[in-house]
Amino acid sequence: MGKVFIFLVFSFFSLAAIAQQTDDKVKKEIEQIRKYWFVMLKAGKNTSQDSATKAQIQKGHLENIDRLYYEGKIKVAGPFGEPGEWRGILIFDAESKEEVEKLLQTDPAVAAGRLAYEIKPWYTAPIGSFVPGKPKKD
Repeated sequence: MGKVFIFLVFSFFSLAAIAQQTDDKVKKEIEQIRKYWFVMLKAGKNTSQDSATKAQIQKGHLENIDRLYYEGKIKVAGPFGEPGEWRGILIFDAESKEEVEKLLQTDPAVAAGRLAYEIKPWYTAPIGSFVPGKPKKD
């Protein structure tokens, strides 16, 4: 019984130490939380372009997202998988809502009125996809 008791006591303190390390890690991540900008891309009011113009606008839209990603401004981008008012999302790493609006105006689909948007502040820890700075090109 003595060995079992010692094992249980050792296990308890080991688990307590692991829990403390986990709590410290979570606390550190929470302290690092920062603001990003969540953009909901929505269907715009001007969708009357011919198919060739639509294709050119879409090509420019994707090129603009790619450019902003490699500049470190867009952290996440993607379309929704079904038709509807919501077209896609973008998450920006920018100083202000005004900066995001200015960057959105460089998007040919927004400039042409094919896409509209709504901007909301959004918070997360700067880890994974949200590490500040420019990603490396492959």
